[in-house]
Amino acid sequence: MKSWYAEAIILRRVIVMAKPLNGVDLYHSLFGTEIHDPRILFEMLTVNVFQPGLNWRVAASKIPVFDKVFKHFDVNQIAQFDELDLEALEADPEMIRNPRKIRAVVQNAQATVNLSPEFKDLADYLWSFKPKDDVVHGSLQQDSHGLGAVLAKDMKQRGFTFVGPTTMELLLIGSGILKHEYN
Repeated sequence: MKSWYAEAIILRRVIVMAKPLNGVDLYHSLFGTEIHDPRILFEMLTVNVFQPGLNWRVAASKIPVFDKVFKHFDVNQIAQFDELDLEALEADPEMIRNPRKIRAVVQNAQATVNLSPEFKDLADYLWSFKPKDDVVHGSLQQDSHGLGAVLAKDMKQRGFTFVGPTTMELLLIGSGILKHEYN
């Protein structure tokens, strides 16, 4: 059985980019490329927060909605969301209205802001995990690299939430920090 990750890689390779990008196409166009933009990395983290329990296409299709409601992924603005902002997001019919996941994005924005002064931004932090041998072989379910677990543990200690080992390994692969060779 192929994972959703393997499907994403295969689809990314055959996608025709002659039309405006919707959320899924945007996700495909970015996935696996080296990304150093902290806003795009926070966008990818946000998709990874919402993806568990859903088809990955559902979470990726919401990128335009996430971009709008999460202030173009400006962590400084998101970190200041109050209870009224959260209630409005939870009532928004365009959103994936999972209160825990919505609140996780805000908590992750706060944790991202708190990375300073140790790290310049989320990109600086995530790229600090780039290993010398940056290729993952085989299935992620086999925990072939283990870097996702290391990152998830460190992120949790820094106040991030909804950052499990598999989703963090996918974030590292999706952002080009790790390369993946699927057999």
